[in-house]
Amino acid sequence: MINNEAFTKRLKKIIDFYAESASSFAEKIGVQRSSISHLLSGRNKPSLEFILKVLSAYPEIDLYWLTNGKGQFPPNTKKETPIFSSEKEDLFSNTKSSPIDVVKKTSTTLSLNTKEKEIERIVIFYKDGSFSNFEN
Repeated sequence: MINNEAFTKRLKKIIDFYAESASSFAEKIGVQRSSISHLLSGRNKPSLEFILKVLSAYPEIDLYWLTNGKGQFPPNTKKETPIFSSEKEDLFSNTKSSPIDVVKKTSTTLSLNTKEKEIERIVIFYKDGSFSNFEN
């Protein structure tokens, strides 16, 4: 059983951590603003559907922490350096350099044994649902 008062504190902590307002948080997880208001005031208890929506929008949040308060929050905020960090501009702005060329140039940072493996293709998926396919 979820302790409603403790859950409310954890929900406020999430909203504050991500610098969201109650309205923007509600929009991001796909619920009505009144749902957030009712939870924060203690009027309602969170449903399973609500918890799943929070976890879907913020996959880095630990389910066990959210429901029971045990675990870690905020999540480990150490950001990993993208593989193509030094070549990022080439990847998107330089039409002469394909993603496969970038991978070949940075193969030493990938810790792959490129002598045994050869890249066949790279597919980049965009947020709008489109994609680009680059074949070697």
